[in-house]
Amino acid sequence: MSKLQTTPNQTYYAILEALNHLIEVVAKLRSPDGGCPWDLAQTPQTLIPYIIEEAYEVVHAIRSEDQNAIAEELGDLLLQVVLQAQIADDYGHFSLKEVAQGITEKLIRRHPHVFGNVTVKDREEVGQNWEKIKAQEKGETPEMAQLLSRKLAHYNRTLPPLMASSKISIKAAKAGFEWENIDGVWDKFSEELAEFKEALETDNQEHQQSELGDLLFTIINLARWYGLDASEALSGTNERFIQRLSKMETFADRPLTDYSLEELENLWQQAKKKLNQ
Repeated sequence: MSKLQTTPNQTYYAILEALNHLIEVVAKLRSPDGGCPWDLAQTPQTLIPYIIEEAYEVVHAIRSEDQNAIAEELGDLLLQVVLQAQIADDYGHFSLKEVAQGITEKLIRRHPHVFGNVTVKDREEVGQNWEKIKAQEKGETPEMAQLLSRKLAHYNRTLPPLMASSKISIKAAKAGFEWENIDGVWDKFSEELAEFKEALETDNQEHQQSELGDLLFTIINLARWYGLDASEALSGTNERFIQRLSKMETFADRPLTDYSLEELENLWQQAKKKLNQ
């Protein structure tokens, strides 16, 4: 018996039934005959913001450890996968079958220690084999696959900018692109801050954007030196800002837009004090 063969049980069939129902519902939503106008108007490109949003909501739910929320958000993300596949099928490109088959074959191919006769010592060797197989799939030589620029370009293509910068910073430092001490990083920060201020005095927005990016990248390097996660830090700040704003709204007796800047500052301080108690 193959390692992939298992005995179907009631749970297995229930899962297949639920997935099939979801596929049927999405197909109905996309049907020109009685479907939903909104769903029919969507393209792979218009759905990109929703994919990103749903992925982040899954992450937020996992961090909250709310199992009901996790299940719900995973469902929303699964909808995006099924909807993308349905749109592709509508245009004759591919279907959900090819999506499922592709990832299944990839998992089997990249786990020869599970589905083949390869023996591995530890998790590190699993990772090394994974990268070798991945390079072979892309037709790359081992030397090409190890090029630092290729690895960093992958992060830039596949991760949100802040996370990509953190990854790039870590990998570059391991390759020797590193300051001798923290003073060097602070000097670089001062340099980039001055250059950003100078750029703001010009009318060249492209130059301003470039200098802002350099400044942000240096801040991410500072975070790395102090063992801090820039993405987590910014996410925490966003959360605190929203909490304080929400508390301000409970104190307010009219829309916040009707308050003066000084009144808003007073409300902000009240909210901050209340939340810190």
